Amino acid sequence: MFKEFREFAMKGSVVDLAVGVIVGGAFGTIVTSFVNDVIMPPIGLLVGGVEFTNLFVVLKVGTEKPGPYASLSAAKQAGAVTLNVGVFLNTLINFLIVAGAMFVVVKLVNRLRRQYTAPPAPTAAPRTEVLLEEIRDLLKKRP
Repeated sequence: MFKEFREFAMKGSVVDLAVGVIVGGAFGTIVTSFVNDVIMPPIGLLVGGVEFTNLFVVLKVGTEKPGPYASLSAAKQAGAVTLNVGVFLNTLINFLIVAGAMFVVVKLVNRLRRQYTAPPAPTAAPRTEVLLEEIRDLLKKRP
C-alpha cells in the first residue's frame, strides 16, 4: 500500500499540483499586499481620505462601549456587530486581480499549446476509395 501511495504521489501531475498550490499561495500574498498597500490608499484619498479597512456599518452597538467607533478594530473590541464593507471590497479586488492574472496565464498557455502541437498527420484514404479513384481515372482515359 505504501508503494502504491508513493507511486501516486510521485506522478508528474501530483507534483505539478503541489507546486501550483505553493506558488498560488505566494501569489495570493503578493496580490493582497498590492491591493492593500498600492491600490487602496490612492482610492481612499480620492474618496475623501477613507481607509477601506475601516469602512464599516454598525448593525448593533457593542456591550463593552457604545459607539461611534473610530475604527473596525475598536468596534470589534467593544463587541459591536458590524457589516465590514471595506474588508469585503479589499477581498473583492484581490479576487478580481487574481482571476484576471489566471485568465491571462491560461490564455498564454493555450496559445503556446496551439503553436507547439503538430497538426494531425493526414490519414490515408481507405483502400476501397483508392481503388475506386483508380477505376474512375482509367474510365476517363478510355475513348
